[in-house]
Amino acid sequence: EVIDFGDLNRDGSLDFSEFVRYVAEQEKRLWLLFDTIDHDRTGIIDTKDILITLKQTGINATQEEVDKIYKFMCKDGSVKVDWNLWRELYLLQPYTDLSRLVHSWKLARVSDINEDLAVPDEYAETVMGSDLWWRILAAGAGAGAVSRTITAPLDRLKVYLQVHATGKNKLGLKSSFKAMINEGGLRSMWRGNGVNVLKIAPESAIKFLAYEQAKRLLNPNDTTQLSITQRLLAGSLAGFIAQTSIYPMEVLKTRLALATTGMYRSIWDAARIIGAKEGISAFYRGLKPSLLGIIPYAGIDLGVYETLKVAYLRYHDMHQSADPGVFVLLTCGTISSSCGQIASYPLALVRTKLQAQVKAKPHEENPNMSAIFRNIIKEDGLRGLYRGILPNFMKVVPA
Repeated sequence: EVIDFGDLNRDGSLDFSEFVRYVAEQEKRLWLLFDTIDHDRTGIIDTKDILITLKQTGINATQEEVDKIYKFMCKDGSVKVDWNLWRELYLLQPYTDLSRLVHSWKLARVSDINEDLAVPDEYAETVMGSDLWWRILAAGAGAGAVSRTITAPLDRLKVYLQVHATGKNKLGLKSSFKAMINEGGLRSMWRGNGVNVLKIAPESAIKFLAYEQAKRLLNPNDTTQLSITQRLLAGSLAGFIAQTSIYPMEVLKTRLALATTGMYRSIWDAARIIGAKEGISAFYRGLKPSLLGIIPYAGIDLGVYETLKVAYLRYHDMHQSADPGVFVLLTCGTISSSCGQIASYPLALVRTKLQAQVKAKPHEENPNMSAIFRNIIKEDGLRGLYRGILPNFMKVVPA
């Protein structure tokens, strides 16, 4: 953008004279902006000036967000934003008016709320108006593919324990792993991973687009000004839509993970056989507990993450807008994700058991969600609702 702005002869580059001209003109524009924002005429821009400027442009920012913007401007260790720092900050930034400058401040307010494969709200305007959104989704899909492939053996082990382990057969991690290796060899530990990777892209794209629409419904005036509750509702709604859309692939993943050697030749062969023998309804078994599990998982995950992060900052006398560091954020994310999984795991267990059901004979009926819950508690107690949770936890950190 700097080149486009200063390239007078339109040759696609800036020569020395064009650059000097750009610098001189940009300094004039920056001085006018500095003078406009310096409301008390002290020669220094402080948080009060930023807050007033944001309000004048129609943006309601909290003091915490204003402090974060100020910290962003002073990230080189400076203690005040005077004209010299202002010039260094924005000389090579093509801001020609107040609205574009304020938009850059909105980007500086981004905070991590531990959303999976989602674009931060503050980038929505930039992302939706460019080709950046598909690059972010592609990067997330690539990272997800590597993550899921590395942890696929643990995922298959979890599914195997959820479906086959009971208090009577005493199946554990070691015995289940040995049984799967004896049946299909080491390669069999990646059964179902192909469809698990394939569903990343459509699930992420649907979730992202649904999330943006949900934000517009909850706050039509400004989608970047959402409360934690509104973000939770928007995320849950997006999760409902995405989960329903790709759910047949979830069923396929479970069936392939539980399949024995030679049962299915490929993903498409599995889909054809299941559809022909059991009908379309087979691809939606377990959808109800799957959707019911979204809200407790998302709510607890987000709530615990924010609580731990704030508690750490308070304990170390750090401001709420401070960055606690990657290790602390990773720890908070791991703990919050684990808490979310503990709360929603019984529903995930029942969902997997329903997905694994083969169509009953004409005179018989498959047990529904309530019946499976009752059977598990009757046979194994409450402990039975958490069969397979250990390998689930084992894959959290590496994933």
